[in-house]
Amino acid sequence: MKRKAKGLFITGTGTDIGKTYVTGLIVKKLREAGLNCGYYKAAISGADSVGESDAGYVNRLADIGQTDDMLVPYLYKKAVSPHLASQIEGNPVEMAVVKKMFNKNAQQFDYLTMEGSGGIICPIRYDAQQRLFLEDIIKELSLPSVIVADAGLGTINAVVLTVEYMKSRSLPIKGIILNNYTGGFMQDDNIKMIEAMTGIKIVALVKAGDIDIDIDTKELAALYE
Repeated sequence: MKRKAKGLFITGTGTDIGKTYVTGLIVKKLREAGLNCGYYKAAISGADSVGESDAGYVNRLADIGQTDDMLVPYLYKKAVSPHLASQIEGNPVEMAVVKKMFNKNAQQFDYLTMEGSGGIICPIRYDAQQRLFLEDIIKELSLPSVIVADAGLGTINAVVLTVEYMKSRSLPIKGIILNNYTGGFMQDDNIKMIEAMTGIKIVALVKAGDIDIDIDTKELAALYE
């Protein structure tokens, strides 16, 4: 079944760099512009319920109104990588389930934003039966990506390594978003160096407390494929 929605995958240079916050701003902006945009995440760990999770946060912030089962098919309580959480708790991620729920969402929305877990090199399942990584899901769903990174010290190394890994895996990148942007000589140099070293445009800068993302709606929608 051909999906209706155009899709975009949001990954990051690591954990706790604001990927969910930025994802929420992206979905919120498109929805406030009248575009039918939804959210999806394959697996979440470290939450007792979907409502308390990253998915619940985006659902509320962007006023999507999605049901828990449509937001995320796999939820684990342990705050560790999904592959380890599923080893502890059971119910390991199945690609067929991830794809099925993605396609169900893709029939309901014109734009579907999928958030990753942690950084790009994240094991989603790793056991005797199967080894599944985040990149496998991205390829299976044929999604382009946007990378979220912190704007501060160390980001050049983190972004360039992430980009090089993704390029080596033939994962298309549509842009980079820097979070926690405060301006100043160093952060502005980070922007210049990242673009020069990766050849990829920084499409938005997000400051702490922003309730809107500084990118034109049409430009943002154009990142989806």
